[in-house]
Amino acid sequence: MTSLPFIDAFLSYLVDERHFSPYTARCYGADLRQYIAYLADEFDITPDPEVEATECRRRLGEEPGLAGSDSGVIATISPQPLTKLICELDADGIRGFLSFLSEQNYSSSTLARKIATLRSFYKWALRRNAVAANPMILIRTPRQTKRLPKAITVEQVEHLLSAPDDTTTLGARDRAMLETLYSTGIRVSELVGLNLEDMDETGEALRVQGKGRRERLVPLGSHALAALRHYITVIQADAHFQGVWETHADGSPRPLFVNKHGRRLSSRSVRRKLDKYLRIIGLDPGISPHTLRHSFATHLLDNGADLRSVQELLGHQSLSTTQVYTHLTTQRMRDSYDDAHPRAEAG
Repeated sequence: MTSLPFIDAFLSYLVDERHFSPYTARCYGADLRQYIAYLADEFDITPDPEVEATECRRRLGEEPGLAGSDSGVIATISPQPLTKLICELDADGIRGFLSFLSEQNYSSSTLARKIATLRSFYKWALRRNAVAANPMILIRTPRQTKRLPKAITVEQVEHLLSAPDDTTTLGARDRAMLETLYSTGIRVSELVGLNLEDMDETGEALRVQGKGRRERLVPLGSHALAALRHYITVIQADAHFQGVWETHADGSPRPLFVNKHGRRLSSRSVRRKLDKYLRIIGLDPGISPHTLRHSFATHLLDNGADLRSVQELLGHQSLSTTQVYTHLTTQRMRDSYDDAHPRAEAG
């Protein structure tokens, strides 16, 4: 099932107004396409492109007639618009979709994400007066088991960071890349979005554009700064990368981390490089770039950093998002106590 103009309008809103990343918008789009495919099958509707486009414009107030109002004319002379059904579905209809998902054995976390997508979608539709009421206010999110973020030890981090051969250009890049991830705790999407101009050598910091295009300044540790300086020196001396960081006439940004062709490195490439080094040193292949972010936060809290500072460094809007790391450090403290204290556990 392809998308509908009404769904596309919502996805455009996420990118253009909410400043969601294209990847996040694609995830929302996948959830909503599954939703409309279910409704089309359940109500035996084959969407007609012209009818759906007309209904979308009417719902969004771009077509003569009241936005969100019932239109008997469309219903009698054209196929039933799927957009109309979506906008007039009640909570029972939503529950039918969620029951369908449960039968597909989706995990509670996946169900929660799909529900969150529908909440955002119907909230937007209500603000646009495209729906008379929001059916999601009667829908509960399933209870989820709390999963603590995964972190690796300082020793494992040290082993990983020393894996790249920084005597080569791409090895120097990989070392700088891994050092930066662990030193700053930034997301991999933020890492690949860095430009050369975002590096403040004097202030020993990076200017990072996070979720919602919110900018923050994150400090660079001495090891990461040294690795970045080495990477820049090596790549500038490599004839293969000649001119890769020349100032662009149009003033466009120059990516800090580049691939072998001199173009901006992708998030997928970062994951592939990490996988390569995990294999080389024999660490758990389940470790991801995000694991370094978790390790960054956990190690800071283990060593006495305050929660509010860690929140700002991670770029979390809510302190409650950061508090999950306190559970992790508390659990580690409990484990140490149980292992060390002679009367910690019953014999």
